[in-house]
Amino acid sequence: MYSLTVRDHVMIAHSLPRAAFGPAQGLHGATFVVELTVRARELDENATVMDIGALSGVLGEALEGLRYQNLDEHPAFEGKLSTTEAVARHLAEDVAGRLTGAGAGGAGAGAGGTAAGGTADRLVGLSVVLREHPDAWAGYSLDLP
Repeated sequence: MYSLTVRDHVMIAHSLPRAAFGPAQGLHGATFVVELTVRARELDENATVMDIGALSGVLGEALEGLRYQNLDEHPAFEGKLSTTEAVARHLAEDVAGRLTGAGAGGAGAGAGGTAAGGTADRLVGLSVVLREHPDAWAGYSLDLP
């Protein structure tokens, strides 16, 4: 299995209003380093999983909806805790939609039609990891249709 990973970051605000979260119950800011990995069984005609710039563009588009937002007020997290794990899942599902042409990104969204040229058909899965700091991170993985 081949993989390609790109990285970006996003600054958000949120609260985690349950006793289990201690001081994080109150409104606070977080800067997540976000790593997106896509997987393919075979390489394309250029011997790559996909274009790095195109994948970076897809990740950037997915992050735009979260940048500098208070997740307590974000529609995607209404009635839900915006834990690192939950944010990772939200991003993974958003990116999957953008790569497959279903969901938030629409058909072939991102960096000049990322899903074009058979890329989406070759990808078999993706993972998103959010690093809160160098010693703690969480992630979410899914298979692509």
